[in-house]
Amino acid sequence: MKHFARSFLLFALVLAPAAWAAQTAPQALATHPDGAAIASGHELATKAGMEILAKGGNAFDAAVAVSSTLAVVEPISSGLGGGGLFMLHDARTGKDVMLDARETSPASATPERFLDGNGDLDRDRSVNGPWSAGIPGLPALLVQVAREHGRLPLSESLAPAIRVATDGFPVYARMARGYAARREVMERYPGTREVYLRNGRPIAEGDIFKQPELAHTLRLLADKGFDGFYRGQTAQKLLAGVKKAGGQWTAAELAGYTVRAREPIVFDYRGWKITTAPPPSSGGIALASMLQILEGWDLARLDDAHRTHLVVEAMRRAYRDRTFFLGDPDFVQIPQKVLTSRDYAQGLRATIHPDKATPSDLLSGNPTPLEDDETTHFSIIDGEGNRVGGTQTVNLLYGSGFIPAGTGVLLNNEMDDFALKPGTPNAFGVMGYEANAPKPGKRMLSSMTPTFMENDEKVIVIGTPGGSRIITMVLLGILGYDAGLDAQQVAALPRYHHQWLPDEISAESGAFTPEVARQLQAMGHKVDLPGDSADGGRGSSHVWGNLQTVEWNRRSNTLSGGSDPRNPVGSAEVRRTGKGD
Repeated sequence: MKHFARSFLLFALVLAPAAWAAQTAPQALATHPDGAAIASGHELATKAGMEILAKGGNAFDAAVAVSSTLAVVEPISSGLGGGGLFMLHDARTGKDVMLDARETSPASATPERFLDGNGDLDRDRSVNGPWSAGIPGLPALLVQVAREHGRLPLSESLAPAIRVATDGFPVYARMARGYAARREVMERYPGTREVYLRNGRPIAEGDIFKQPELAHTLRLLADKGFDGFYRGQTAQKLLAGVKKAGGQWTAAELAGYTVRAREPIVFDYRGWKITTAPPPSSGGIALASMLQILEGWDLARLDDAHRTHLVVEAMRRAYRDRTFFLGDPDFVQIPQKVLTSRDYAQGLRATIHPDKATPSDLLSGNPTPLEDDETTHFSIIDGEGNRVGGTQTVNLLYGSGFIPAGTGVLLNNEMDDFALKPGTPNAFGVMGYEANAPKPGKRMLSSMTPTFMENDEKVIVIGTPGGSRIITMVLLGILGYDAGLDAQQVAALPRYHHQWLPDEISAESGAFTPEVARQLQAMGHKVDLPGDSADGGRGSSHVWGNLQTVEWNRRSNTLSGGSDPRNPVGSAEVRRTGKGD
């Protein structure tokens, strides 16, 4: 399948221009979609969104349903104890906004708190238990989306998630494997053991997983809104649980959490309007840089190896800038106008040799922070043309592994995304510096990149989990759409990645033929592939990501969705109403 997808992309890059030229006289463009499309990482979440649309809700109500249901059925990836970034488009006003619900640093979480007796980074504290957790943002995000953008009461949009938490759902293979990987940490905490052990036995594939305490927490959120989580009963349990486990949160920090509305990054690429995530996401600035570097070449005319070489060199330069300049914009001055400008991209393009790799040590600096693969994304377009791209996370597999007793809320371990000790690698072997150092209320740098693409004929929502590779997966998806691929083909595209340091191309199995891998190596690239690669591989994942995308073709007024085939429980669904024009 991956060899086919790679070959198809090459075929499309070469032949798409001819196909477009052969089109017949244009039809009138539809102003409203004929129905709705949702793609998410779990079938129950996709169905929850469709259920809310059928009750008269819009894309924003559906987003609350999808997000909250993912928080129930994908605890390895996201949850009420985590955060997220939602990109919203209001069809009535034409306005786009990114809602930033990234977790925030507690005042107690100073860098010194994460050092051991020798002054080294205490890795156990930075990724496990209460000290690794930032103040959650997702519950506040759900409340704000429903209140300011939705049509239905919050209680109605949360009803599917409450039902699934109460009745349970079958444990799937990835969920069971993730628990096995994190079991030692999760079974340290009584609140976590109560949820994940069945008569002393860990959850196993096929078990019906019920979460009554999480259902109760969701009901309080549905009934009382913000105060149902950040004040009152749930807040008291969260604070007591964190304190009992040795952490330090305050009631004021919980009650003071706010979602930030941020202006998206908007730029043009080959006739596409790209609307994407601004800081504290690093994704939008990196996308703008990479795509504006690449628009200087006709990628369709290049062979596979040279096209990959140029894409990798664009990745290398964008990730170098990510390290030095990006952080929480409420705390750090970011030269966003320069970093997203065509003039700056043109200067970076001039440093790329068409046939030779640029060693990363010639681009002075140090590595960049990132977040783990275990994130999730959903994409929605409704019958009015509203759209939502939502990416949410708890960071590592099952976040911190810590559930404060009585809440059912698995807390994140996003504190590890800060530069807790400047120049010291985090859990993923990468480093950060002052721009991403923790301060009270500060948001850690993210790679989440929910993105809209639109041109005269098409409207697309795209995003994925994947840690620092999120940005490059969205980049490859954009290039795939530009080459003429459909939504499902884009979701299935094989993936490769370069993040400046370490100075190597990592790739999925089947992403490159042996010949292309040899050509890249001859140009000076180090190619790190899985075990079936030309160089034997030394650690690249066999597959990565969980891309979810939807597309509205305004010319034919058809909707389509693409759900990543790497995730067997993912789902893309289209509902046609016959009311579109």
